Amino acid sequence: MKIALCNEVLRELPFAAQCDYAAALGYDGLELAPFTLSDNPHLLAAAERARIRRAAADAGIEIIGLHWLLVTPKGLSITSPDRAVRDRTVEVMRRLIGLGADLGGKVLVHGSPAQRQVEAGDVQGAWARARDSFAAIVADVEATGVLYCIEPLARQATNFINTVAEAVELVKAIGSPGFRTMIDTGAAGLTEDIPIADLLDRWLPTGMIGHIQVSDTNRRGPGQGDNKFAPVFAALVRHGYAGAVSVEPFDYRPDGPAAAARAIGYIRGILEALA
Repeated sequence: MKIALCNEVLRELPFAAQCDYAAALGYDGLELAPFTLSDNPHLLAAAERARIRRAAADAGIEIIGLHWLLVTPKGLSITSPDRAVRDRTVEVMRRLIGLGADLGGKVLVHGSPAQRQVEAGDVQGAWARARDSFAAIVADVEATGVLYCIEPLARQATNFINTVAEAVELVKAIGSPGFRTMIDTGAAGLTEDIPIADLLDRWLPTGMIGHIQVSDTNRRGPGQGDNKFAPVFAALVRHGYAGAVSVEPFDYRPDGPAAAARAIGYIRGILEALA
């Protein structure tokens, strides 16, 4: 199991400094939000991709993959009734798959709540359009060998794909070994009807879970709220989970660097106790 940090937590720092700082704290990797790299991250030149990968290597830290994929460029949607919007979105997704692979990433996490919102009365149509959007990128996913994960998000964030069960329905409809779902503990804690450890016990054995992100339901990092993470990591250890667990707070207290430091110390303490 590797512990990574979502890099937007440190986005005020130059990328090389993000890598150095995360490595010094004891993170194994960074999970990159493409919007922190460029307004058009899907179009990053080869030289810039090489620079990013080299900065991580120089710091001795991995680039785990990408998340929060569709923030930029503006105007993207996988559920829009507008075919031109969806075609443009699929093209960006394809290019981001290539970016993730070029950076050495293993996973892409498709959250992007605003870019999948469904208009009232259009649930079935939106589901079909989303399915077709993801089906259109399967060849790219399988060619690069990355794992593309649709992220269930809390209902406060979006009205489309809120539970792991709903995400699994979409995964089965796509039918590709490169397309999976994942669990974000903060979102799941607001939406699922069972504790996170039980959720992991239910879904990890199915092979449908390709990635884990951790945050408290108060939107802060692990250890900065009421959620208990020892049972979460005990479940991951119990099932032999060998992927990445990425720390993704949204409310940085007192600031990003301090929140990152607090989270990794808390998590490493749990893992040492479980060893």
